[in-house]
Amino acid sequence: MNFDVDVFRDYWHLICHRNELPQSGDYIRMQTVLGDLVVFNDAGDLVAFDNLCPHRGARMFAGIEGNQPATCKYHGWSYNRGRMVIPLTEDFGGCATHTAQLNKYRVDWCGDFMFVGLSPRQALYDQLGGTAEVLENISFNIASRFDFNSYEYQSSWPVAVENALEPYHIGMVHPETLGTLQLEAGRNEYHGQNSIWYAPVGNQRLNKQLRMLKKQFAIDFGYEGYMSVYLFPFTMISSTYGYSYSLQHFFPSARGADSAHFSSRLLLAHAASEGAQKILAPLFSSTAQVNRKVFQEDHEVCQLVPRTSWNMAPLKFASVAEEKIGHFRSSCRDYVQAKTAEAAAGAA
Repeated sequence: MNFDVDVFRDYWHLICHRNELPQSGDYIRMQTVLGDLVVFNDAGDLVAFDNLCPHRGARMFAGIEGNQPATCKYHGWSYNRGRMVIPLTEDFGGCATHTAQLNKYRVDWCGDFMFVGLSPRQALYDQLGGTAEVLENISFNIASRFDFNSYEYQSSWPVAVENALEPYHIGMVHPETLGTLQLEAGRNEYHGQNSIWYAPVGNQRLNKQLRMLKKQFAIDFGYEGYMSVYLFPFTMISSTYGYSYSLQHFFPSARGADSAHFSSRLLLAHAASEGAQKILAPLFSSTAQVNRKVFQEDHEVCQLVPRTSWNMAPLKFASVAEEKIGHFRSSCRDYVQAKTAEAAAGAA
């Protein structure tokens, strides 16, 4: 069993929001333990595939995001309106070029959030459980993407996920960024292998300022505090007051145990008007800058924890603020046990 590969194959993964790719030709590219994953707007239809041309296996997209035709620069093969367009087909003799297709991944939706899977073990809504309703509500209040941040994380994905799950480190690692919210203990909700943390903002001056901004938004959902949704195994969605959402991924990397493919995107809620958009522009710019600083601070501290320091056993010394790490590790153990039992049954 290869834990990183198997857990990637066996789950649905929230990849993007519908409004991130509004125009034909829009794409995003994400790196995973099994190679690239591209989502492409094909004349209004969002498709997900492995970024490899079916002809000779060249990568079709090199950027992280953008807008361009799905055309291979090697020999000009392209994908358009659901089919491959192949130059000089008459030169291929008896080849069945009509069967050429992209290697697509399975796609499903929760509200306006697009999930992608290779061979998920269960239906999407069964995997999401009680988080599905929250995700739907979030998705219907998102208007666009503002920032896209992506780089190689010099830390393993379980270490990065556990860091994102616990608030115990905030005062030490983020005193001038996330720590300024002075988040209270809050409460955790568990939905299968997923979880949600709701924490009131303890900084009353900031709280007052945030409440005053609400009239600038056209939203019907948003926790008035800090909310962090964790979707097992690799995804986090966090927000303060529902004005914007940070969508984060910590995908395993094939480059080694102490490496992960990290990305974060700032998704914006609907503004009440064009005038409100102008008023909110400095807030969104500031939020993007602070988010990038927070992730940089997390990256620096996660590099201090090698993969060999991590295991699935319960923490020997666990604070109340590290409660969700126990839940994460229990979820990992349950997954491994289920896979092992399936393998044993198949061998019998």
